[in-house]
Amino acid sequence: MNALTRKLATTEPAPSRRTLLAGGLALGPTTWRALVTGSSGGSGGSGGLLTHAQAASIFTSAGITWTSSGNCTDRYNSACTSFEGLRQASSDGAVTLKRASGCGLTVTGGTETGHAGGTYSHWNGYKLDFSPTTCLSDYITGTFTYSGTRGDGAALYTAPSGNVYARESSHWDVTFLN
Repeated sequence: MNALTRKLATTEPAPSRRTLLAGGLALGPTTWRALVTGSSGGSGGSGGLLTHAQAASIFTSAGITWTSSGNCTDRYNSACTSFEGLRQASSDGAVTLKRASGCGLTVTGGTETGHAGGTYSHWNGYKLDFSPTTCLSDYITGTFTYSGTRGDGAALYTAPSGNVYARESSHWDVTFLN
């Protein structure tokens, strides 16, 4: 038994219907994901980055809708709403927001071009924009801590997770840090 076989044998659960057999080894979902994607967390093989189709499937399953002024998903067209390159943590954050708030969520901006740049940007998969429904606005302002205003005047609210909610004129601009 080599070192990898010993490590897998001691860290994986007993075989079950969720266990895959590879070359006589029983691999659980965590190890299988790491071998297939090259990462141990998230999905999408690029450090937890999703394709548009993956994110759309997650959102559809959670009851989250989206809209696009151009009725398109092209990341390089600012009239589109794209999820290409969205971080798994951001999609998870949106699903958590939907479930915790009990509000309907409509995404109005994703990873498409046309947003401000920076490390924690839409383009880099950290941000999503949401329609500012009364339900969502009441939930954010009543649940999270007011933390001042951004340089553009947007009121900021910070969740215990570290996620930041900025109330822009036409939407909630949410930075999912966790």
